[in-house]
Amino acid sequence: MKFEKSKKALDVLTEEQRRVTQDAETEPPFSGEYNEHTEPGIYVDIVTGEPLFASSDKYDSGSGWPSFTKPLVSANIKASRDNSHGMIRTEVRSASGDSHLGHVFPDGPPQRGGLRYCINSASLRFIHRNDMDNEGYGEYLDQIGED
Repeated sequence: MKFEKSKKALDVLTEEQRRVTQDAETEPPFSGEYNEHTEPGIYVDIVTGEPLFASSDKYDSGSGWPSFTKPLVSANIKASRDNSHGMIRTEVRSASGDSHLGHVFPDGPPQRGGLRYCINSASLRFIHRNDMDNEGYGEYLDQIGED
């Protein structure tokens, strides 16, 4: 499967999805549709469909944004230094689409690697485990729990 940003994909984004993914803004805490989402499946880049995170790596950090301990495929995430808002943080973006996803922090669960990928719901699309094969993501089924 090939993952590319296209004008067609950008044209169907909501205003908030565009602000977050293309302008590197952040949705308000506790407002995103996936903050408390617990169904089994994967989260992909809303723009390209690039697989990013598995539900089995999602946890409730209490931060107000969906949090994950690791990416589904490390190569699909790129990180860079972010000095905005008077802070030094590490921004994470999708590798193919260059969509702003959120930030990664070193305060995640120590027993699961110690990282917290703090991700905007507006940058994601969820694909339920039952739909993954039909949508071309069957190769990731072994990384999803049996919830």
